Amino acid sequence: MAPQAVYIHIPFCTNKCHYCDFTAYVVKGQPVDDYLSALEREMERTVEQHPPGEIRSVFIGGGTPTVLSPRQMERLCLAIRRYFPRWATDMEFTVEANPGTTEPEKLAAMREGGVNRISFGAQTFRDDLLRRIGRIHTAQDVFRSVEQARHAGFDNLSLDLIFGLPDQTLADMEETLKTALSLRPDHISAYSLKVEEGTLFHTLYQRGELPLPPEEEEVKMYQLTRRMLGEVGLRQYEISNFAHPGKESRHNLTYWRHEEFYGLGAGAHGYVGGVRHANVRGIREYIEKTRQGFPTEEVHHVSRAEAMENFMIFGLRVLSGVEASEFARRFGLPLDRVFGSVLDALQQKGLLVIDGERVRLTEQGLLFGNEVFAAFLGEAENTSED
Repeated sequence: MAPQAVYIHIPFCTNKCHYCDFTAYVVKGQPVDDYLSALEREMERTVEQHPPGEIRSVFIGGGTPTVLSPRQMERLCLAIRRYFPRWATDMEFTVEANPGTTEPEKLAAMREGGVNRISFGAQTFRDDLLRRIGRIHTAQDVFRSVEQARHAGFDNLSLDLIFGLPDQTLADMEETLKTALSLRPDHISAYSLKVEEGTLFHTLYQRGELPLPPEEEEVKMYQLTRRMLGEVGLRQYEISNFAHPGKESRHNLTYWRHEEFYGLGAGAHGYVGGVRHANVRGIREYIEKTRQGFPTEEVHHVSRAEAMENFMIFGLRVLSGVEASEFARRFGLPLDRVFGSVLDALQQKGLLVIDGERVRLTEQGLLFGNEVFAAFLGEAENTSED
């Protein structure tokens, strides 16, 4: 079946955040219109090789997609419609946005282009902490942007938050959550800070100049987040994601269910026809490669055994877990035949529970998810044939 999800990467930002290791470049002086032309060339070649079916989700990520001008945003949305013309009647179309970059004219262009969901990168509501992590928006910018988006007709808004920031306390996180909830978001993603190589934070960490909260404090922040969001009806449906019923991120569920998706743009990853690919990261290299063919840098053919492992690793991130019947439908083998010993071991540790034919994380498993996921690596090789 043709992929039903499209990811498009806009690698431009007003500035580079201190923790960011994504493919992102300061937009000043960049050939943005040439990049959009290159995206259209990649779209055209992609749908020629892998014709799309009915699209259920589009996600424009970055970078900061909302650094595009209203005219550029309109052009991008028209191109998406041109190359992926069959949209489900309830399609989810998300654009990531930085607070302060969504003026009314741009919001109108997004609405006209079919966008119906915005994900704002709020991160925290302490202005001094925002500056410390390299953000250039303020808490007031978040309030203003959310108000403008609702006035423009958007009724599906998400906020991204980060906990475990330098010198952040449990009281800080509680205040951030209270402020976030005052904006009545439909969805919240709450991630713990990861110090990635190649970032300013990584350099500071190696020098001993990044005063991160103790791990126990970070765990308390996560537990506080789960409790406070749950109390107002934002149901936790994935390790880091919370939503009102019906507002779960359909696009991210595509990844967690190990379903295929188109990935377009510099540094984008895609998964089509059992093959994962990664595009080149450089802007000018990407533009030039699309003039000759596909801008692919890496290709990986996913074996049947690896697909089984990924099904479990990604699927268990979702709190409802995975179904044994769905595993058998996809792979033609009973789940316990492939992973029986792993499931038994994780159950004995109290990290997994099997409820009928559904396998899911326990409360303890939520805190030690990486241990659960690592247990499946390499385990399918002995029971499947490629």
